[in-house]
Amino acid sequence: MKFNADEIASVIQAEIENYNSQVDVREVGTVLEVGDGIARVYGLSGIMAGEMVQFPSGTIGLAFNLEENSVGVIILGEYLDIQEGDEVKALGTLLSVPVGEAVMGRVMDPLGNPLDGKGPIKTNESRPVETMAPGVAGRQPVREPLQTGIKAIDAMTPIGRGQRELIIGDRKTGKTAVAVDAILNQKDSGVKCFYVAIGQKESSVAAVVKVLEDHGAMEYTAVIVSGASAPAPLQYIAPYAGTAMAEYFMYKGEHALIVYDDLSKQATAYRELSLLMRRPPGREAYPGDVFYCHSRLLERSAKLSDELGGGSLTSLPIIETQEGEVSAYIPTNVISITDGQIYLQPDLFFKGIRPAMNVGISVSRVGGSAQVKAMKDKRVAGGLRLALAAFRELEAFAQLGTDLDAATQSRLDRGYRMVELLKQGQYKPMDVVDQIMVIYAGNGGYLDKVPTTKVQAWEAGFLQFVKDQRPKLRQQLKEQQALSDELVKELDQAIADFQKQFKPA
Repeated sequence: MKFNADEIASVIQAEIENYNSQVDVREVGTVLEVGDGIARVYGLSGIMAGEMVQFPSGTIGLAFNLEENSVGVIILGEYLDIQEGDEVKALGTLLSVPVGEAVMGRVMDPLGNPLDGKGPIKTNESRPVETMAPGVAGRQPVREPLQTGIKAIDAMTPIGRGQRELIIGDRKTGKTAVAVDAILNQKDSGVKCFYVAIGQKESSVAAVVKVLEDHGAMEYTAVIVSGASAPAPLQYIAPYAGTAMAEYFMYKGEHALIVYDDLSKQATAYRELSLLMRRPPGREAYPGDVFYCHSRLLERSAKLSDELGGGSLTSLPIIETQEGEVSAYIPTNVISITDGQIYLQPDLFFKGIRPAMNVGISVSRVGGSAQVKAMKDKRVAGGLRLALAAFRELEAFAQLGTDLDAATQSRLDRGYRMVELLKQGQYKPMDVVDQIMVIYAGNGGYLDKVPTTKVQAWEAGFLQFVKDQRPKLRQQLKEQQALSDELVKELDQAIADFQKQFKPA
């Protein structure tokens, strides 16, 4: 068989012309062992902490522990497909999630994958899951109210835009209900809401999503779900992913509200990962940096300075206590980071006082600066907390069965009516103007003659009366948001006129 020299030359010529120089440069390692949502990888010597890696199955992991001979990787997804000896490649990027208007109204996992069957999330923008919190110079004091629509909270532990207010209590005391009410009340306020469910039953999350849909709140809400069946790495990353999505709006000069439900489960997931990675355990077997895990998350909530656009991110972290043990490790940690707490007490809950807020332990460190002027007024919520705390003491004293003088008895009677007045049904947030009017009426003694069982009927009837027959009064109060002498006279007159019509059946 003879070769023609010209043919060989032309083939070589064509090969040289079509030659593309492509060098595949990437850092790869090998899986040494895998299990329980983590993998040990050998060979990724140049990897950064928090850098993403990819396994052959397409699953993403995160460099969590940088050790001398290996890298501990937490696996964000299904780890059963990963085998010992698999090749792992470093991606050279940090974990990011999709952000923007496209995530609103969606239910997703912490990586931004949709779970609601409405197709992919179409956005070109993304934000790193872990970012630095704004510094002191980049913030301004919290002064703008964020109304929750719950009388007891807006009157006694007000929340401002940019604040972090902890909701704490035993299981089944209405913690999620308070947070969901706050989301429902943001309708037409321009506040974007984010609900992060960590370690919750999927059925509970589905119920919350249904409530949000039924009240038209999903239009301005995004739900990030890492359920009880999700692996620990996803439960650990979920709050940071939700915060990144909310921060996008804060840095655009808009306002956002984020609910973490709940951070106890996130701390448990972080403890699980740390113990599997053989990090030394500390108190209650949590790793030493569990405080940093929560502080770097909650410090990202802020009211930005005007130079940075004046946007805000308000957070409502939820912590579940065991048997009311507020002094346990994780509750005390989060209490020390946040700007106040709403403590929900089981005894009050089972007595039918809902929201079951304990006035003595609950506090807002922002206080009156996050309230409208009319609500701050001493005739409305100014002295309400002290009055209720005094009533609780008086109530305990009265149970001893001693005879009470008329003045003490009348204070007790008013206290019972105020407690009744501050009760509120679930998913029924109330406009701040209506709150001011009913609390003013209760404080002014206008309910002293109304039977305790009829207080809520009086409240509903009075609010309807004002809407129908005194719309101008309501409108003026809404515009001024302060109680002028003229408005007080009109309000007194309106209450007096309604008293004549009200017939307790």
